[in-house]
Amino acid sequence: MHSGRRSVCYPISMRRTSLVIDEEQLTRAQRVLGTTGVKDTIDRALEEILRADLRRRLAERVRTGEGIDRGEEVLAESRRWKR
Repeated sequence: MHSGRRSVCYPISMRRTSLVIDEEQLTRAQRVLGTTGVKDTIDRALEEILRADLRRRLAERVRTGEGIDRGEEVLAESRRWKR
């Protein structure tokens, strides 16, 4: 027997959840991120956090030189573009 309720299927990488959110912080985040809805704001905030982490890790690689080609040819080419 059908209960009349529709079931919603989400991709395996998503899930439905309930949250208690500070309205003042949500409003401030929406202003900063340029979003309007709760879901849009949370999605954008998560994207920003992941981008910030990528920038932090890249900065660390540049600082330490780990995984960065610093061969003479690459350095000479980079110096050429500074002029």
